[in-house]
Amino acid sequence: MTTLTQNVQRGGRYRGVAAAAILFVGVVVAAMPRTLSMFRHAASEAPAPALMPGVGMPGGPQTSADGLQGRVREMEARLQTQPRDLAASVLLADALLRVSRATTDARPAGRAAEVLTAALSDAPGAYDALRLLGAIDLSLHRFRDALDVGQRARDLRPDDAWNYGVIGDAHLELGNYDEAFAAFEQMMQRRPNAAAYARVAYARELTGDVEGALIAMETAFSASPVTDPEAQAWYATQVGELLLRLNRLDDADREFRRAVFLYPQYPLARVGSGKVLAARGDAKGALAIFVDQLSRTPTLDLAARIGDLHRADGRTSEAEHYYQLAEELAGPSATQTEAAVALFLADHDRKVPEAVAIAEAVVRNRSDIASEHALAWAYFKAGMLTKASAAMDRATRTGSRDPLLLAHAATIRDAEARRAAAAQ
Repeated sequence: MTTLTQNVQRGGRYRGVAAAAILFVGVVVAAMPRTLSMFRHAASEAPAPALMPGVGMPGGPQTSADGLQGRVREMEARLQTQPRDLAASVLLADALLRVSRATTDARPAGRAAEVLTAALSDAPGAYDALRLLGAIDLSLHRFRDALDVGQRARDLRPDDAWNYGVIGDAHLELGNYDEAFAAFEQMMQRRPNAAAYARVAYARELTGDVEGALIAMETAFSASPVTDPEAQAWYATQVGELLLRLNRLDDADREFRRAVFLYPQYPLARVGSGKVLAARGDAKGALAIFVDQLSRTPTLDLAARIGDLHRADGRTSEAEHYYQLAEELAGPSATQTEAAVALFLADHDRKVPEAVAIAEAVVRNRSDIASEHALAWAYFKAGMLTKASAAMDRATRTGSRDPLLLAHAATIRDAEARRAAAAQ
């Protein structure tokens, strides 16, 4: 691996996160058909359209809820009258992507993909549309598409740091960690901004350096402009999650509150506050937050958390209701492409054979540690201990200190030890 995780001085303030794409867990997004061949072989870059400042940029609208929705309405209206307005397409997709992250709702990102695909069919060499499409592919979990788009955009403009972030994020989600960290290193060398430090933080977290990740994410927050409250709320939320990982509950609660102050009702921060309450033993307070968020943006993760709190308090029928809701939110098993679904099923002893099948299908396409973790746990619950042990070795290969991963790894190791003792 590269020296990327050492790039931020310990005394600084910053933390880096992989990308908006990684937010959408628990919501199954049907991949929309897209014919890449319509713009794959563009011979050269098309002339850049005259773009207005993007959301959160100096001179552009702030990334408040009103600012984002105002930009979406404005650009949608422009496209109604001028369907081939490339600048309007890019600005609309940019705003829609930020709406998706701010609301944890994948539908605006899906609309952004439609807009850019149409724009690129008309102007195959439109660089601004191409580079943004990579980020949208990431948000929709189309990681191989994102890698392809990011590499083609990089070939057009090798000095644009953005493309290395897209390439690195895609490699990260596919489990190609050396390639991911090398891309993040390139991004840092070209433009060490908030987005780059976010990647540093995530790389550190993946390799077990949670304290170093916290420093990097705090620096990312400090570097984010005041005209971009959504980004500030995002970074503050990630700082809170790292503090929660370090069991610094008061500090984590402060960061989640900061995020909600910056962007009212920021979903990820509200869920973070619920996690703090749950960790403090306030199940009633945590339930209130999780149920409220579930009514706003239903996700598998929220339904499962609510079910777990009910189960811990002995309310088995209520727990079962929310577990069934979690399965419904995930969608039919036949359409699953997310390891989180397999992990949920295995961890709750539900449809374990289906959990194995889902996890195996996911790992055939990507070998990141989260997918290998889900596969290992599904194998374990299915009684396939040898396969579980091999998959868990792959899941722990980066040195991550994720508590659930480490707990499951310890359980599998103990089972292996007991089996070896019995054989002797």
